Amino acid sequence: MDAIPGSVVEEQGNQYIPAQKITRTFERARQEGRGVLIPYFMCGYPDAASTVEIVLAAAEGGADIIELGMPFSDPLADGATIQHAGHIALQNGMSIQGCMNIAREVASKSDVALLLMGYYNPVLAYGLERFCATARANGISGLIIPDLPAEEADPLQEIAYRHGLALIFLVPPTAPDERISMAARRTAAGPGGFIYCVSLSGVTGSRQQLPAHLQNFIQRIRAATQEQRLPLAVGFGLSTPEHIATVTSYAEGAVVGSALVKIIDQHKDDNPADAVREYIRYLRQ
Repeated sequence: MDAIPGSVVEEQGNQYIPAQKITRTFERARQEGRGVLIPYFMCGYPDAASTVEIVLAAAEGGADIIELGMPFSDPLADGATIQHAGHIALQNGMSIQGCMNIAREVASKSDVALLLMGYYNPVLAYGLERFCATARANGISGLIIPDLPAEEADPLQEIAYRHGLALIFLVPPTAPDERISMAARRTAAGPGGFIYCVSLSGVTGSRQQLPAHLQNFIQRIRAATQEQRLPLAVGFGLSTPEHIATVTSYAEGAVVGSALVKIIDQHKDDNPADAVREYIRYLRQ
């Protein structure tokens, strides 16, 4: 697999496989006896320059993998908090190329694994081959496309895997066992990654309590994916150290999104990067 001239990847040699950074991150956390912390940030919120500072601060605070949200005008899976951030980002002129630029700047200063998370239509419009090549060139390790079910993922999956990128599938509590197994088989066929377990049906947003069914749901996914032995990460609704500790007692990773967007909103005029760094440290307790 050739590196793209002038890219972040080029410096790491032609054999560099971006998705393996995700695998190594989970393995390192396992050896350290802890879960993987995966915060989400909307590219361009509150603005592009601040996003870079915030993401780097999160990495300094102890984030293991970072999701970079690509704003979209019709974000079906997003709750009010992330929808608001995406709306502001679009007003600020954030685009897919702008998200790539943010990733590149972060990757030039930090070794944290980066994922792009966003909806399929803008990716299709950008061009699948161009999107994956550009993502690889700018330090991205994997992709999360919430509205792309596993059974419709062939075109993007083929190109992403060829570029060494993970394609990470979301599995909600309503998913039948066959769909969970399909997501596991597709993930295992790729260069790295994990299964993203959606803690509840509905949209994103921080909650006070974890769903009562969550541990049973994770056990069901574990049973359906035991042959592949894939890491599981839980997202949607997590916001406290207690949530992180509970979830990582039975899954390998925990995703925090809306709670961080709220922190940025509260401190957007008063150094949000410092607030995010401290909040990540708080979650890592």
